[in-house]
Amino acid sequence: MKRKSIFGIHIFSMLILVLIIVGCSEETGNASEDDGNSESSEESNMEQIVLKVGHVFGADHPWNVSLEGLSEDVAEATDGNVEIEVYPSSQLGGDRDMAEGIQMGTIEMGLFGTGALQSLDERLIVEELPYAWPTREHAYNAIDGELGEALAEILKEQGMHTISWWESGYRHITNSVKPINSPSDLEGIKLRVPEAQLRIDTFDELGAMPTPMAFSEVFYGLQQNVIDGQENPLATIYDSKFYEVQEHLALTGHIWGSAVLTISESAWNDIPDEYKDIIAEKAEEWKEKEREMIREQDDELVKKLEEAGMKVTQPDVKPFQEIVQSMWSEYEDEFGKELIEIVKQYSSE
Repeated sequence: MKRKSIFGIHIFSMLILVLIIVGCSEETGNASEDDGNSESSEESNMEQIVLKVGHVFGADHPWNVSLEGLSEDVAEATDGNVEIEVYPSSQLGGDRDMAEGIQMGTIEMGLFGTGALQSLDERLIVEELPYAWPTREHAYNAIDGELGEALAEILKEQGMHTISWWESGYRHITNSVKPINSPSDLEGIKLRVPEAQLRIDTFDELGAMPTPMAFSEVFYGLQQNVIDGQENPLATIYDSKFYEVQEHLALTGHIWGSAVLTISESAWNDIPDEYKDIIAEKAEEWKEKEREMIREQDDELVKKLEEAGMKVTQPDVKPFQEIVQSMWSEYEDEFGKELIEIVKQYSSE
């Protein structure tokens, strides 16, 4: 009897042991499964980085074409983890609105003509001193060198990180009144200019009636004869269809302007370093492509604008240069001697 009891106890103990082993195995298996689910959950729950970038020009402008290309390349290189959404045609507001949005953190990125940011700091328009750049190469060397570094520091003070320096191009004059062959032909012409004091003073000196106006209002202003003319790079003149409301184009090349691709410092700091490197690398690649587009289009667009009905003149620029030369010294106090000297150094190399 006692032997049976002992045997029963052994059987019961073995059953308990088996149950404990099975239980431990299930817990281990469940733990492994939970770990796997946790890892996949972390991967699937990783937030995609979405960056909105705005600019004022149309869908066919080199800026927009290049931004779309940048967006595709960044998405591919980051396996879709960084998405750059492109908003052309002032969909996110004019230059001033977008710049304020970047500072406030409501917009991540913007592509601006650097002079359009003069409202943030007047020094940013130093590159637009009239007739500063005899060739594009002079300007490229400056903006890719010391001048670009100096302007990037100024933008950083405004909470904006500089990703890359692209191009706006040389600016030319259109109007609906008469051909422009000399500075005297500008007298009395109401010429739209950006909201930048340097540009206003430039055309005051040249005898025009400079009228500050947001870019988004220019076509309507020309159409309704609120203004007689405007000045912009050829790509902008063509893309904005100014040839529909302007008769004359004068190839004055009075200003060369860069374009700066910026992002808010707070948005930039939130991006992992590996993605920052990809964005910066791809932006530099598209900088070269965008500049090439601007150069090639300049060669083609004069003919296209003539075919569209515009009468093109190519005035001798020396009289224009002589009139505005004094502005370099007049603006030395505002821009600072150091910045002016950087421009002089690169413009004469």
